[in-house]
Amino acid sequence: MTAPVFVVEEVPGGPKFVLDGPEGRHAVSVKRLNPGEALVLTDGRGGWAEAVVEAAEGKDRLAVSVSATGREPEPEVRITVVQALPKGDRGEVAVETMTETGVDAIVPWQASRCITQWRGDRGAKSLAKWRNTAREAGKQSRRVRFPEVAEAMTTKQVAALLADADLAVVLHEDRNHPSGALATADLPKAGSIVLVVGPEGGVSPDELALFAEAGAHPFRLGPSVLRTSTAGTAAAAVLLARTGRWS
Repeated sequence: MTAPVFVVEEVPGGPKFVLDGPEGRHAVSVKRLNPGEALVLTDGRGGWAEAVVEAAEGKDRLAVSVSATGREPEPEVRITVVQALPKGDRGEVAVETMTETGVDAIVPWQASRCITQWRGDRGAKSLAKWRNTAREAGKQSRRVRFPEVAEAMTTKQVAALLADADLAVVLHEDRNHPSGALATADLPKAGSIVLVVGPEGGVSPDELALFAEAGAHPFRLGPSVLRTSTAGTAAAAVLLARTGRWS
């Protein structure tokens, strides 16, 4: 079993540290960590510290000794998934599994065929849920660099993001479309890959045209059609394996 991960504002540099607040409560009252057990502290931005429990103080404070610190470097190939807004809680499912898989950034996209609309307070609450899901999934999957979850983007904003990418990809669900297979696409050895996942109704012709103008290429995953909440995870797995990040 790998050591559990807890989030701190700043990774401690000294030999002693007290984990408190909600993370301390989780460590003491939920995880029930005992003296001598290992844990990892991270800022979620790549910084980490390996530590060992010394003692629990009350219900929400954990005294630890730090044995090693470091910083995980940025990946040579950065993967961003532009995720069209799914219905219900499937957005959180998509964020959770993409985080566990290893995606570096997630961009909510208000596509023209999305049934879900992020407006006003609802949009703010939904974005907060996505960000909290990414944080918790990052901890659960023992990551020390959590994915960034951006503000929701319009189609024009997504096109601008694609134009700046080293490889811009739009997943296409039509098996008869003359698109290439993502498994055989030419990938950059360094830089950024931006991957667009459309809604259940698919990416509209106007959106496809705009993305093509921005330099994006349509690719398919395979013969089956995946739901929008699982397509990003499957595509990310292909890219992570092919870029060597899973080697």
